[in-house]
Amino acid sequence: MELVRNWFSKFSLDRIQLELMNTAYGSGHASLSRLDPRGLLIWYLFFAIVPWFVNSLTVLAGMCLFMIVTTILSRVTPFIILVLCLGLIGQVGWLFIISLFFGGDISSALPLLKLTLKLSVVSLASITVFSGLDPEKISDGLLALGIPAAFSFSLSYGYRILPVLFEEFRNVLLSYRLRGKAPSRPGLLHWRIGVYYLKLLVYAFFPLMLATAKRSRTTVEALETRGFSYGLNHPEAKKLKLSHLRFQMHDILFLTGSAAYLTLLFWIG
Repeated sequence: MELVRNWFSKFSLDRIQLELMNTAYGSGHASLSRLDPRGLLIWYLFFAIVPWFVNSLTVLAGMCLFMIVTTILSRVTPFIILVLCLGLIGQVGWLFIISLFFGGDISSALPLLKLTLKLSVVSLASITVFSGLDPEKISDGLLALGIPAAFSFSLSYGYRILPVLFEEFRNVLLSYRLRGKAPSRPGLLHWRIGVYYLKLLVYAFFPLMLATAKRSRTTVEALETRGFSYGLNHPEAKKLKLSHLRFQMHDILFLTGSAAYLTLLFWIG
C-alpha cells in the first residue's frame, strides 16, 4: 500500500505541467528532431492511414514494434505514454465488455486485439512526430507541403500555448483552493473530496477562458506588429521562411530504412 501511495504521489499539477513543457519545448534533444519535417510528415501520413486497411496480425504487430522504437527515439515523456495506455485500455476494454454483454465470447478478443494494434500504431506515430519535432518545424513542414499558412500557424500556436494554459489553470485552481474550504471529512471512498474538486473545475472554467482570450489578443497584436499578415500573404516571405528546409543523408536513410522494413514486413505477413 505504501508503494502504491508513493507512486500516485508523483502525479501532481507541477509534474504534469513539467511533462507538458518538456513535450512542447524539449524536443530538440530527440534523435528524430534532426530530420526534415516534410519527410517525417509524409511518413506519419502513411502510418496514420494504411493500418486501417491492414488485417494481418503479423503486419500490425510489426508496425507496432517499429512505432515503439521510433517513440523511444523521440524521447516521449512518461506522462504522454500513460495517457495513451489508459485511453487504449479504456476504449478497447469497454468494447470487450459490451461484446460479452450482447452474447459474445472470448473469440471476440482477436478482432479487438487487431483494433488495439491499429490504434496503437496510429497513436504512437502521432506521438513520434508531434513529440519528436519542434512546433515551429511542424508548422514549417505543413507550410512547405501546401497546407494553408493560417492552419499551420494555428497548429503550432496551439501546441505551444497548451503548457501556458495549463499553468493558468493551475493558478486559478490554487487560488480557489486558497480562498475555499475543503471538506473536513472525506466520506466513503473520498466522495466529498471528489465533489469538491469537481466544483473547483467548474468554477475555474470561466476565468481560464477569460485569460485565454486575453493572451490570444496580446499574441495577435504582437504578431501584427511584426508583420505576420504580410508574411502570410506574400510568396517571397514564405520562401525566406522555408529556406532552411532541405533533405540530407539521414533523412534519406530514415525513409529508405522505413520503406525496406515495411516491404519485408508485408512480404512476411
